[in-house]
Amino acid sequence: MLPLQLIRADPDRVREGARLKGVADAPIDALLEVDRDIRQVQDQLQRLQAQRNETSKRFPQIQDPAERDRVRAEMRRVSDEIKHFEESLAPMEAQREDMLLQIPNLPHASVPPGAGEEDNVEIERWGEAPRFDFEPKPHWDLGEALDMVDFERATKVSGSRFFMLKGLGSKLNRALINFMLDWHVGRGYTELWPPYLVKRTSMIGTGQLPKFEEDAFRTVPDDLFLVPTAEVPVTNIYRDEILEPGTLPRRFVAYTACFRREAGAAGRDTRGLIRVHQFDKVELVKFVEPQHSYDELKSLLADACSVLQALKLPYRIVQMCTGDLGFTASMKFDPEVWMPGQNRYIEISSCSNFEDFQARRANIRYRPAPDARVEFVHTLNGSGVAGRVLPAVMENYQQADGSIVIPEVLRPYMGGLERIG
Repeated sequence: MLPLQLIRADPDRVREGARLKGVADAPIDALLEVDRDIRQVQDQLQRLQAQRNETSKRFPQIQDPAERDRVRAEMRRVSDEIKHFEESLAPMEAQREDMLLQIPNLPHASVPPGAGEEDNVEIERWGEAPRFDFEPKPHWDLGEALDMVDFERATKVSGSRFFMLKGLGSKLNRALINFMLDWHVGRGYTELWPPYLVKRTSMIGTGQLPKFEEDAFRTVPDDLFLVPTAEVPVTNIYRDEILEPGTLPRRFVAYTACFRREAGAAGRDTRGLIRVHQFDKVELVKFVEPQHSYDELKSLLADACSVLQALKLPYRIVQMCTGDLGFTASMKFDPEVWMPGQNRYIEISSCSNFEDFQARRANIRYRPAPDARVEFVHTLNGSGVAGRVLPAVMENYQQADGSIVIPEVLRPYMGGLERIG
């Protein structure tokens, strides 16, 4: 969340940040009104408490019985008023906290302005799209023809936007996961295997709640959420903790299955493995000192792209404009992989710097030096990379005879197998 002091001191900047992100319902004015009411109540409380304390000090010196009775009655009245104000303060503070959680992070000043994805800025391309002497097929046709994936039975079992991998399709997916985990561990990340169910407080900490609850799968009556990404459990491992001097940066890599309703994506990518309710993802999460967070974002992006380079998948990097930046990020880059069967680039990773937005929500702090005051860390995360790499491999490595060549770096994970088909 944003610092309350910032919203008080510069509400126009916060309004503009929300406008740039397209968040029309950010309750900035309502929050400021409640905040003023809270501070008025706090002022009255302080005045009454000071009056009570002063009276308590002089009460033993009062000798006249009638005066003692009058002062005692006055102290009871003041105590009743204090209790009333304290009881009224709690729901007001809860309301203010709820409003704070609904205000988006501010975009970094260098983020290009824009209303949506059409205004995103391409900044780099890597690799050349493969040239075929045949009409390349989309991955859903390849997968069914090679008996790698079964959409029909997955729909029968679970409903639309689910899939079931089979045989070498399942093995190739597992190979990709293991390869990506090993790759990032080799680049200095510590591997975690986090829970797939998280508390409501964890979802609030990373910014999925309260705004995006409709996209989440929730269990009843436990009020636990299936993770939409490993970002949620990994970022929250240090919730309400203070990290000691000299222990940053901390870099983690984790695999989880991910679960999303895709409530805001009705009608988009209804075929194949691109936009589904359950998918696999290897996630990168960093906890860093504020002064290094944008250098760490560059290295995070390089780490994510290094996987695509190792797999020899052509991609481009797009910087998100303000209107496509998302609720929590200050800056975000999306590597997009080329999909020849669909003749387009699709997002395969998102690398974001949240600055201290998540850290404030989750109360993650660090001490810069042994005698220094604690500060909020900066958090970053990025897909390293997502489950969409499986269809990307299938489409980019397809052959004229309908088979799929396995990328060289995956062959040790496939028992030496070179081709599917």
